[in-house]
Amino acid sequence: MAAGRRRLRWGFTLLEVVVATALAAMAGAAVLLGVTSSLQATDAAWEETVALGLAQQLMDEVLGARYAAPGAGGRQTWLGPSHWERRGRGRYRYNDIDDYNGFVAEPPTDPWGVPLGEDGGRGRRRHPRFRLPPEKLHGWRQEVRVYYVAPPDWQPLPRGQTSDYRAVEVRIVRATPGGGRRQLALLRQVLAYVRPND
Repeated sequence: MAAGRRRLRWGFTLLEVVVATALAAMAGAAVLLGVTSSLQATDAAWEETVALGLAQQLMDEVLGARYAAPGAGGRQTWLGPSHWERRGRGRYRYNDIDDYNGFVAEPPTDPWGVPLGEDGGRGRRRHPRFRLPPEKLHGWRQEVRVYYVAPPDWQPLPRGQTSDYRAVEVRIVRATPGGGRRQLALLRQVLAYVRPND
């Protein structure tokens, strides 16, 4: 070898290894951030979809009841279940829309008071292997509010005032880690009372 020629060097210096490791770590962090964001978006979409289904199911149940109890008329000032209806297990004794006013269930339940995911229909429970894991709906709550409204803006009337129109609101909320509540779904339907022909 000539004295003036430099030796060729094969391999990496420590600085090159550190730079390559840092670049790989940043790329890995970006990929993990994307995966985490995707999982969070998937969880949020699942919650909203399930909550909307629960709200629609409860709204259908409420709207399937008659507008008012027989003989009560469409303008009764007390909206809520009677003593007999409250004493039943769950809400299976509710037979008219106003009975649902003030209804709250945590966790969400079927009409017989069985938590959703455990219910097998008509107050029975599913076999344990076919139940939804309890943590899936932990902290979730069903809420129903029934109140009188008036056209044209359909805003709630003051307590004690009545009209031929009632609004039904069904909300599904979930407890948040800080102790608050997050609304997952809200449905509102306005109904009209049609007087029977005399």
